[in-house]
Amino acid sequence: MSDISAEQVRHLANLARIDLSDAEIATMTTELGQIMEAVASVQAVATPDVPATSHPIPLKNVYRPDVVADVIPTEKALASAPEHDGSRFKVSAILGEEQ
Repeated sequence: MSDISAEQVRHLANLARIDLSDAEIATMTTELGQIMEAVASVQAVATPDVPATSHPIPLKNVYRPDVVADVIPTEKALASAPEHDGSRFKVSAILGEEQ
């Protein structure tokens, strides 16, 4: 285990303005020791010649070309609508009347 003492845990708790009981300090001493060991094992494996990355594989955005295409005429789009007013779809209100 890591060399974290109960006194160091008390000091950290004091800095964080956290009141810990003796039992909580004992638990935190063990848990912080395990965390420090895990960090040390990662540091032992990490190599300085490997650049830091945000993703394990390179990512790039894939865009489709912006192409002008034929659009469906309004009359045809509204033909299959259950309700319309001639130029727009009619739908039930989903926002309050104040909108």
